[in-house]
Amino acid sequence: MLSEFSLIDRFFARRAAAARPPDGATGTLGIGDDCALLAPRAGEMLAISTDMLVEGRHFFPDVAPEALGHKALAVNLSDLAAMGAQPQAFTLAFSLPKADEAWLAAFSEGLFALAERYGCELIGGDTTGGPLNLCITVFGSVPPHTALRRDAAKPGDDIWISGTLGDARAALGVQRGEWSADSGDAATFRRALERPEPRVALGLALRGVAHAALDLSDGLAGDLRHILERSSVQASVDVDAIPRSDALRRLAPGIQQRCTLAGGDDYELCFTAPAAARASVEAAGRKAAVAVTRIGTISALQAAEDRPAIHWHDAAGTPLTLTLQGFDHFHAD
Repeated sequence: MLSEFSLIDRFFARRAAAARPPDGATGTLGIGDDCALLAPRAGEMLAISTDMLVEGRHFFPDVAPEALGHKALAVNLSDLAAMGAQPQAFTLAFSLPKADEAWLAAFSEGLFALAERYGCELIGGDTTGGPLNLCITVFGSVPPHTALRRDAAKPGDDIWISGTLGDARAALGVQRGEWSADSGDAATFRRALERPEPRVALGLALRGVAHAALDLSDGLAGDLRHILERSSVQASVDVDAIPRSDALRRLAPGIQQRCTLAGGDDYELCFTAPAAARASVEAAGRKAAVAVTRIGTISALQAAEDRPAIHWHDAAGTPLTLTLQGFDHFHAD
């Protein structure tokens, strides 16, 4: 039977160093002591984020453990991407109902495959018995004046989206029986839900180009409001311009709208940039090999008593009255 320390050594400690970047700029001291010692790159600040994944809330009980290992780290790397930060290291804390060797082997494979792609070293954590919960804290580095922040949107900025939105929420709808899709489209949706791709390369390419940014974890309608509130501005968004996959376009228009605007779990970047930087934004997308789509504009509040808000319209400019909110972990649909 695996003990806590043999579990760590067999499935995690032995692969942790493989993700260490060649310049050695991450863990001065990694797994094996009471604390890890971490140094930011010279002249840069540490960017730190934590995400928790809970079985039944963030993932289905039957999810493949390799996919779960990927997603657990991907959602954290997505936060670094939104800040324009370069990944450096992470810690992993989790509880398991039992120490299943086959499950742990597949989970760690998915986790470290992604960690090694981004040179992100596992430097510590904790394990215990209990319901399946995963908590990762990720560390990155970013020059102090190039970090992409939520409070930096300016009137006149364009609003951009990376990739496509809505497939992860479509997967949830298929799984719940809210709507149906053919096997090919259902597989597309499920992959989006279980294997999001953190847009790290795009975040780095947007340094000095974009003003404000965040990653879309709780849905465009809810997450974009965070930028508006922190920046004290408002937004106008063309619903028809929001990028979506061919698979999602085969669902009913109302379902498409629900998934793209309030779906959550997309982990794409939503960012603002001055209109004069459109060519630079498109160049950043090409450099990162990810599509970027302009969906709206930022404007100033018209009166002191105005609240930040999103004004939705269609491709013809016709205003739309939509009642939308992002995902809420305590009032999830």
